[in-house]
Order: sequence, then structure tokens, then C-alpha cells
Amino acid sequence: QVQLVQSGGGSVQAGGSLRLSCAASARTTTSDYMNWFRRAPGKNRSFVASIPWTANITRYADSVKGRFTISRDDATNTVYLQMDNLKPEDTATYYCNSGVLWGQGTQVTVSS
Repeated sequence: QVQLVQSGGGSVQAGGSLRLSCAASARTTTSDYMNWFRRAPGKNRSFVASIPWTANITRYADSVKGRFTISRDDATNTVYLQMDNLKPEDTATYYCNSGVLWGQGTQVTVSS
């Protein structure tokens, strides 16, 4: 069974950077896309970014455009989320997703 294993995250001050990783044990077959979502305290889960397995057509939520970058390493089936110029409102638990598969979640905390 394919699994998504996340790493990275942590705490940073506003303006700082963090990078999240999501390693798939195999290329997922339930979806052509790898996605990042986040859930902020007291809010619903929301879309952050996506990238297909076979192209470099990226998509971002308006709130992170120009600050976050999603990328993919085909050799290791790993997707990254580089987060720059972080803001306190980016504080959330971040999840990678592909089809019905979800990572375990990674906490990102941004202090002002």
C-alpha cells in the first residue's frame, strides 16, 4: 500500500522560511496530482498548492502565491513545499495528499 510520509515544519518567526517534504512510497495511482492542504486552528482544511506527477504545471492558493513553491523530485517520489516570507496566518497543520491518500500532518507555527 502506498504511503505518504511527511517531514519538515516547525516554528519560525514571521518572514522566515521552512520546507516541508512528502515522500510517497511509490508513485500513487489514485490521482495524477500531489497536493498540499492546511488546517488552521478553528478553521476548515484549505487547499495550498498542487503539482501533477508528470508535468510542472503548479497551482497555488491566492494567499500563498509568490511566497510558497511546490516542487517534485521524480527520482525519490518526493514533493516539497518551500515556504518563504512566512506570516502568522500561515500557522496550521499541513497535509500532503494524493487522491485518497494523506500524509500524517506537520505543524507549522509562525510567530509575529
